[in-house]
Amino acid sequence: MDNLMEFTPLAPMNAAPDKPGGGTETFAPENVCAKMIRYAVEDGKLAQVDFAGGCEGNLKAISTLLKGMKVDDVVRKLQGITCGSKGTSCTDQLCKALSAHMQTGS
Repeated sequence: MDNLMEFTPLAPMNAAPDKPGGGTETFAPENVCAKMIRYAVEDGKLAQVDFAGGCEGNLKAISTLLKGMKVDDVVRKLQGITCGSKGTSCTDQLCKALSAHMQTGS
């Protein structure tokens, strides 16, 4: 994780927090090209998601498509998708973050 300093900071996010003091969450994915995922959930929907690293064009497109989607739907549709022989993908890692978010109510 020491190499996170090499990445351009993610753009500011304007999503309202789901909880007091909340707002955006960060998640360090494992075994994928993206090195950080930052997301915000508002009213049970994915208000914003940004990836640092990874396939920039594809992840920007995915982020745009997911914005406003119910978190449950995101997880249902994208959980378990793999990238090559990695056994996971950037979207699968996002689903892990969102699942944890739903379980903790964060």
